[in-house]
Amino acid sequence: MSSIIESENHPQPNDTIPQVLAPPSESLNAEAAGELNICLISLHGLIRGTDPELGCDADTGGQVKYVLELARELGSRANVRQVQLLTRQIIDPKVSEDYSVLEEPIGECAKIVRIPFGPKRYLKKESLWPYIEMFIDQTLAYFKRHGIPDLIHGHYADAGIAGAHLAQLLHLPYVFTGHSLGRVKRQRLSVGKTNPETLEKKYKFTQRIEAEETALETAAMVVTSTNQEVKQQYELYDHYVPARMEVIPPGVDLSHFSPLADPNHQPEIDQALEPFLREPDKPMILTMARPDERKNLEMLVKVYGESEELQKVANLVLILGTRDDLRELPRGQQAIITNILHLIDQYDLYGKVAYPKSHRPSDVPDLYRMAAQSKGVFINPALTEPFGLTLLEAGATGVPIVATNDGGPRDIISNCENGLLIDPLDAGEIERALLRVLTEEDVWQKFSQAGIAGTRKHYAWSNHASRYLRDVNEILERATYPSAVNRPERKLPQFDRMIITDLDNTLTGDDEALARFADLIRENDHIGFGIATGRRLDSALELIESLGLPQPDLIDTDAGTQLHYGEAMTPDRTWQKSIGYAWDRDGILDCLTDLEGLTPQSDDRQSDFKVSFEMDPSKITVTNVKKKLREAGLRAKVVLSLGMFLDVIPVRGGSDLSMRHVLWKWGFQPDHVLVAGDSGNDAGMLLGRTLGVVVANHSRELDRLKKRPRIYFANTPHAGGILEGIEYYNFLDKIVIPNDRID
Repeated sequence: MSSIIESENHPQPNDTIPQVLAPPSESLNAEAAGELNICLISLHGLIRGTDPELGCDADTGGQVKYVLELARELGSRANVRQVQLLTRQIIDPKVSEDYSVLEEPIGECAKIVRIPFGPKRYLKKESLWPYIEMFIDQTLAYFKRHGIPDLIHGHYADAGIAGAHLAQLLHLPYVFTGHSLGRVKRQRLSVGKTNPETLEKKYKFTQRIEAEETALETAAMVVTSTNQEVKQQYELYDHYVPARMEVIPPGVDLSHFSPLADPNHQPEIDQALEPFLREPDKPMILTMARPDERKNLEMLVKVYGESEELQKVANLVLILGTRDDLRELPRGQQAIITNILHLIDQYDLYGKVAYPKSHRPSDVPDLYRMAAQSKGVFINPALTEPFGLTLLEAGATGVPIVATNDGGPRDIISNCENGLLIDPLDAGEIERALLRVLTEEDVWQKFSQAGIAGTRKHYAWSNHASRYLRDVNEILERATYPSAVNRPERKLPQFDRMIITDLDNTLTGDDEALARFADLIRENDHIGFGIATGRRLDSALELIESLGLPQPDLIDTDAGTQLHYGEAMTPDRTWQKSIGYAWDRDGILDCLTDLEGLTPQSDDRQSDFKVSFEMDPSKITVTNVKKKLREAGLRAKVVLSLGMFLDVIPVRGGSDLSMRHVLWKWGFQPDHVLVAGDSGNDAGMLLGRTLGVVVANHSRELDRLKKRPRIYFANTPHAGGILEGIEYYNFLDKIVIPNDRID
């Protein structure tokens, strides 16, 4: 679907410079008076304040409950002015209209804010990666209108990298919670028979793990749920820094999960279970999980099917999310449910196993109470479990638990002493644990009472929020900010749109087309002209003069680490103050100079915030370089261009952040900025809501952008490709965006 931008309907850039509500240093003073503004980001799944739909797919699990309950609890605190939970706006007839509402209050000082980005329809999390930069740009526009938070907290890898980039750009403290980690999931799933290439295609592990590394590198604090998560999961990452890890267990909503039920209450979910069970009064073995291979549900059915004793003493109740038609579920979920049905048939478990098609969120507490009243047990047999909120819910309701000896269950059972740990791959151990709880009455009573008491002592949301805010306040007290981060220092010329292009191989290479491009810039006073190049400033200015180009209004040099404006080449002081964050040039030289496969480029290619090498890809890869830097404790970005030129720059550098800094600072709308490039160091500025043009002579690094929205691949090389892109977007008149692909 094309988008049409009518320039006369948009204010001039100098009229849209963002209003500065309060620089971050002022916000800190406000926080002491109860004015803390926290921005939580959780992008995937279906998030709403009332009756969140859990178990619909792999993206609608415990993380949804976690972020909602965290936002509510933080919003109830006296020293918190506002909590904003940013997620994705979804307009799709297959889901409720609730997810299209831009703002939804979920407490007195907490609200959900839905940011539109990417296609309108519901997407699984693995399909969101191409649109993360669009979310960043849309969120910056939201912050312009509503003010900047004091802290950003990203949840999971997708929001992790988005939040990290926003925090870097706005110079805000950043907190990260991984929830589940890509390296861990890949490691566990690789144990099976699934081909690694199939796993990569399905789960996008490479992109996910790199996003997690960026989030870990940026975060001042990483919130984890368990000690095991810190020591055995995050330790797999290059940016594992134990000092930044804080174990703050999530809470359970004790107002909903309580053993104190009305004795006259007749749960509606009971009617859904009744048709399945011949002896409904038997104790219940209850499990509640979406049909995901990691949840190990087929093993549980096998254990029950092969145990005459378990079948004799208890029914098995499988709550597997909600489905209207099995054939409409994702193929992976279809396969797991189909396999479970085959196992029920194979072991002839009819009348002993219940697997209702649907349940409401309000049915969940009733299910736990029914399990408790029947003297049953709750089991989580997952292969890996970062935390396990269902275990807390069951424990708080008085149901003993049996759970995988991994992650969260270890800490929960250690703290609450309300159940048994099992090896999820050992059928005999699972059977023995279930039978012990179900057949030894004193054990059942002990675990039931311990769960009720222990969850209230260790896992109340009030405890979590107190710990969280204590740590956040310490981070804010230590934080330093460049002055006037949001306030422009001088006026840019009066123009309503801008063309920013790479220099070498993008503008250069076709003298005739270059002359036509230069004439176009001179003839259109309403268009600003910018250069973004890996060259140093002196080298870039010499080339610009020799080519006879107009004086740039903006020049971004040294691979996105230096910004200058206008005829006097006035430096951007705010950018200068922030670019050196965590930069150790000498350390990088010591780490990489003698590395086989890397050869330092000449001195005229080096600069204060850029260390440049020629790379032999037969001897070393970008991944190897990143790992070497991370192992040395050096924080930096690594950018490869033309398959052989490698630049190492500060974490706050690069064309992606420098361009967004310019747009943010001067109030330019991304829709009015055309950017053009040909190589890997141009990728960052091509992504997002700007109008991208890739010239025909581009290097292979940019092929990955071919299906991205708002990136046009020209058929003409060099400056001719830019002119083709200008025509494609009708950039000189009423801007048209044929490749927006927002539906």
